[in-house]
Amino acid sequence: MAVASKTRDMLEGFVRDGSFKWLLSRRSPFVEEFEEMERSPSAGRNWIPELSPIANVVVRRCSKILGISSSELQESFNQEASESLKHASRYARNFLEYCCFKALAQLTQVTDYLADKTFRRLTYDMMLAWEAPAAASQPLHNKVDEDVSVGLEAFCRIAPAVPIIADVVICENLFEVLSSSTGCRLRFSIYDKYLNGLERAIRKMKSNSESSLLSSVRSSRGEKILEVDGTVTTQPVLEHVGISAWPGRLILTDHALYFEALRVVSYDKPKQYDLSDDLQQVVKPELTGPWGTRLFDKAVFYNSSSLSEPVIIEFPELKGHARRDYWLAIIREILYVHNFINKNEITGVARDEALWKAVLGILRLQAIQDISSSSPIQCEALLMFNLCDQFPGRDLILETLAKMYSLRESNCTTDSGAGSGMHSPSALDMVSSLGGVFGTSSNTSNDRGLAVGERSVGEMTPLERVVKESKNSYKKVVSAQATVDGVKVDGIDTNLAVMKELLFPINELGKFLQSLAYWDDPRKSFVFCVVFSYIIFRGWLGYVVALVLILLSAFLVLTRCFSRGNPVDAIKVVAPPPMNTMEQLLAVQNAISQAEHAIQDGNVILLKLRALLLAIFPQATDKFAFALLSAALILALLPGRYLVLMVFLETFTWYSPPRKASTERWMRRLREWWYSIPAAPVILERDSKEDKKRK
Repeated sequence: MAVASKTRDMLEGFVRDGSFKWLLSRRSPFVEEFEEMERSPSAGRNWIPELSPIANVVVRRCSKILGISSSELQESFNQEASESLKHASRYARNFLEYCCFKALAQLTQVTDYLADKTFRRLTYDMMLAWEAPAAASQPLHNKVDEDVSVGLEAFCRIAPAVPIIADVVICENLFEVLSSSTGCRLRFSIYDKYLNGLERAIRKMKSNSESSLLSSVRSSRGEKILEVDGTVTTQPVLEHVGISAWPGRLILTDHALYFEALRVVSYDKPKQYDLSDDLQQVVKPELTGPWGTRLFDKAVFYNSSSLSEPVIIEFPELKGHARRDYWLAIIREILYVHNFINKNEITGVARDEALWKAVLGILRLQAIQDISSSSPIQCEALLMFNLCDQFPGRDLILETLAKMYSLRESNCTTDSGAGSGMHSPSALDMVSSLGGVFGTSSNTSNDRGLAVGERSVGEMTPLERVVKESKNSYKKVVSAQATVDGVKVDGIDTNLAVMKELLFPINELGKFLQSLAYWDDPRKSFVFCVVFSYIIFRGWLGYVVALVLILLSAFLVLTRCFSRGNPVDAIKVVAPPPMNTMEQLLAVQNAISQAEHAIQDGNVILLKLRALLLAIFPQATDKFAFALLSAALILALLPGRYLVLMVFLETFTWYSPPRKASTERWMRRLREWWYSIPAAPVILERDSKEDKKRK
């Protein structure tokens, strides 16, 4: 009784000092619970002094769900948790997570738990409590229930504990979409609307899967229908094969894509495009238009090794290509998850786990589309396997997933971790418990053991760590790409001016070396020739290259140290005068003409070499053969060091004062010899099929 009286006094004190004023200003969901706790004779056993008031309320709800008191929950946590989890600075939040994971594992065994408003409110309040778990946490003053919101970290910690609601890989992107209209803080009204949309998406999938759609072809694998399109006349779906196009109904299951061509009063036999087999499949956006033109970016291109010709599926709409983007993303999600399964040879329970990850991602995307139809959505960012394909460290994420699924497969017949609450339940645990909604899986085990769950109390799982590293790398890539996009300029002349400015140091170095080679200053050229010849003779050339690299590395380190935090100086480029349209066209024509001349010169060189090899001009061929034989003898007999030295001295002293006249004479003779070589003949033949097409 003394403990209960002390607890009631504590609650009354919280009310007096204003900690609960934000709750009592309106009849929030917490008011009745505080009043009940104040009246309860067991208040002492239901109040944890280390926790904040809101965390105490959430823990009390969890204890009711689990059928034990809060103090018993605390004792259980103290026995199971490691010493690091029980450290004073982390105790409150870790204990709260323990209670939440344990209660959610129990709640999600009930059919249609998403439809339960109490469950929705509890998961949201868990996020609120996670942000202020300790008794020393600042109370949420001057807020009423409608204004309370949660942040990214709390959402990403609690929401993935229910895999149907969120996933570790995409939870940040999901939060950004849900909180985009409320200042990056998630309110309960939007969260509740999202769960409503998710429940509708689940019911739609169940209804489609239980219908007669594709009943004759999908029963063998137990395929579940995820999406159907083309049934509304205002939003048709067209299949292009070759030059023919036909409207019909498009159906996506968790294994394949089906198209049923529309006839007068019924649909034709469905064409199956299997996404689960390793068929070297390609799915990408495509352009379509009348008579083979490429005008409208509203189609999906599909090809595989089993098809004689690719298939193009078009989604006509008046504005944009959001409908095509949605279908492209969900088709790829199913294709990517099966590629992942086949590559890692995942079977049994682990295979179902991976497949349900993709299915739940598509259901979440449908729920988001249902509640935010006006704003465009980046579909790939909300689908796990699509997003993994974009991340720089996607191979590490998929490898970690494969290890997790392998671990689940090996432990699927054990009870390890089933009731501990130290790990949150997996996607398959929740799906298999909701057989009335999702249907049962042939590979699903009755045991719920998973050694490493979606979330681990107070710790980051290997998947979370690798996802965090990949996201940090991805942010750096995006930031770098933004700088690339920012420095792109329009116009050939402007780009040439920028390139000229960027290559200025290299141009200056080239001019200096050219000046040495042409002996413009004989003294400098002589010193350079002697020093470099000595380096080659002693075999120090590799050391010189290494020294240059070391100096360059030292320069980079010193630059980084002295310029830390300072803005980088922008390169100043004098922009050329602007050109009108005609001048731009002439510049393009001139560039094309120069490129054509360069290609012609290259062809002439190749044809003359062909003439030399075929001895079309015997005298030139004899000289060429003698030169090749001499080079071969020199390479065979002369050591490499002396060969390099000889080549250097021969080329570098061409324009030295003693040799300049003879070099010019020999270069003139070489050009005359080259010009005297005829080009090998070329005959151009026109394709008869092309001539017929033009006619």
